[in-house]
Amino acid sequence: MTGLDDEWFEFDGLGGFASSTVGMCPRRRYHGLLVTQPEGFSKRHVFLARFEEALDLGGERFYLSSPSYPGAEPHPGLLKPRSFTNEPWTRFAFEQGKLRVTREILTLPGRRAVLCRYHIEGGKKGDRLELRPLMAFREADALTFENMALDTRVQRVGQDFSVRPYGSLPRLWMSQGGSRAKFEVDPLWYTNLEYAEDIARGYEGHEDLWQPGVLRLDLRGKTELILAASLDEPIDDPAATWKAECQRRRALQPVEGDLRSRLASHASDFLYRSQEGRLGIIAGYPWFGEWGRDTYLSLPGLTLTRGDLDSCEEILVGALDYLDRGLLPNIFGLGREDSHYGSADASLWFVRALRLWQLAGARDEKILVRFLPALIEIATWYRDGTGLGIHATDTGLLHVGGPDLNPTWMDAQCSTGPVTPRDGFPVEMNALWYFLLAWLEKLLLQSGDAAQAREWATLRKKCGKSFVTRFWLRAGEYLADNWKDGKPDRSIRPNMVLAAALEFSPLTKKQRQGVLAQATAHLLTPRGLRTLSPQDPAYRSNYGDGWDERDSAYHQGTVWPWLIGFYCEATLRAKAPTRKQLDELQVLLEGIEPHLQEAGRGQISEVFDADAPHRPGGTPAQAWSLAEWLRALVLVQEARG
Repeated sequence: MTGLDDEWFEFDGLGGFASSTVGMCPRRRYHGLLVTQPEGFSKRHVFLARFEEALDLGGERFYLSSPSYPGAEPHPGLLKPRSFTNEPWTRFAFEQGKLRVTREILTLPGRRAVLCRYHIEGGKKGDRLELRPLMAFREADALTFENMALDTRVQRVGQDFSVRPYGSLPRLWMSQGGSRAKFEVDPLWYTNLEYAEDIARGYEGHEDLWQPGVLRLDLRGKTELILAASLDEPIDDPAATWKAECQRRRALQPVEGDLRSRLASHASDFLYRSQEGRLGIIAGYPWFGEWGRDTYLSLPGLTLTRGDLDSCEEILVGALDYLDRGLLPNIFGLGREDSHYGSADASLWFVRALRLWQLAGARDEKILVRFLPALIEIATWYRDGTGLGIHATDTGLLHVGGPDLNPTWMDAQCSTGPVTPRDGFPVEMNALWYFLLAWLEKLLLQSGDAAQAREWATLRKKCGKSFVTRFWLRAGEYLADNWKDGKPDRSIRPNMVLAAALEFSPLTKKQRQGVLAQATAHLLTPRGLRTLSPQDPAYRSNYGDGWDERDSAYHQGTVWPWLIGFYCEATLRAKAPTRKQLDELQVLLEGIEPHLQEAGRGQISEVFDADAPHRPGGTPAQAWSLAEWLRALVLVQEARG
């Protein structure tokens, strides 16, 4: 089979995961079987990195996985999986002669644990499976090396055992179910392991891992071993736990051959429960955490498309505790104090998510009682001035950022400052600002506060008039990307599509059509929208691997899949599309399906190269990519009837 470097994920619902390549050759420091955020820590840690898996068959040695070493080939005798799937859980099948080996991996929702099942058929006397657990016990972003501080002691209870290499981190328990492997204490270090993907991305990519011992299992006849690694407590009955989780997942399997069902089945992968019990969204795996902009952009697609209004509401309500001077965090911490408020648009995307929740069926009373005060707070601070250079001018438009401050979503930085400077009056920020003013006016009228509604209506009208005057470019019939120093930025970027997609807008239908025409001609690809027209001198065709290459291309042409949701929404708002146009959109959206078998299996990557063949890059599992592709599918399918 191909795609041995493609990645798979299992999620624990706590922000943690198990992940590696299909070939089980780790290529990132983030790859591991038990990667999770321990109690009392703000960052994920890699605990159990992997098993060294060897088959001893009549004196010949074969391997089911392999590490990488500098300049070295993989293990001689490395077996490639005959088949692989990660739906409804991760499963690899191997053959060697008459021997059949299946390795299966699954995480448990709400538990910091991973279960690995080995099912072997065709074994004969003398055949044996050896498993050597390799431990990292370090932050997921870090690397570890052989050291004298590590505690090599192993606590044994029968054939089960536990280790605690460092007193500052929790104990890891290893329990067995099914057939019982013999465990032998044999502490040693595997040194100078190499992570090729980290090196390609410009990071250090070598580390050492510690082995506490070896598990040996005789393979005569039919054999099944279930290993459970857990931080919280030992799993008493791994076999029963395995069976229960498999039954739960089978009931949730997507409809075969249905892309919408398949994407919807992965939407909950990004929802997680924090240590404080708050429901949130992980922006992407394996290295992102909970980010505000990503959360509120992703929220409708991850929840409302599946009819999950309750989770949507819980996340929206949870945001209120973090509202600070009208701003919501760009990076969530345990509370306001340790959260990072660096996003000018997070609060405005929150407003849009709230409106979509209302349209999906939330009761108006909830909006008026629980959220209207927050909307007034956001609008007031944005109007009068808050952090990040945000304030409304006498034109009614919203100013954002500064020369060295670029708090929109196009926020890549290099040593000389923002790669895509957008301080001034960014088009999507002002479209979202108008959206907030228009909806706030309606809600205040609904609540009976006509006087305050008139106040915001006056600002809305001024904003709308200025928006069209400053941003609408009659020569090309599209929107400028920014207004700064008395002139428009005529770059053709997808931010105008965000503006044209919004429900409340000062744009006419004809103007929305003009935006779509330019976006279709310059930005549309089979993987989403480019961030800059190929005709622009600043256009970068490839995302690149190194740090500088990535940052310089991040918003200078690179394709972002999440933008497809707004492209489809803008299409539906511009005019009633013909059946042919809807069919074409459906074909476009279904074209993502081959990508679900590359990069992150079952997931949609963060970005793609601007030019064909649109190589995937960034995180292999990105929340807003999947969320907006799913939302686009729902919009188009509902329009088709």
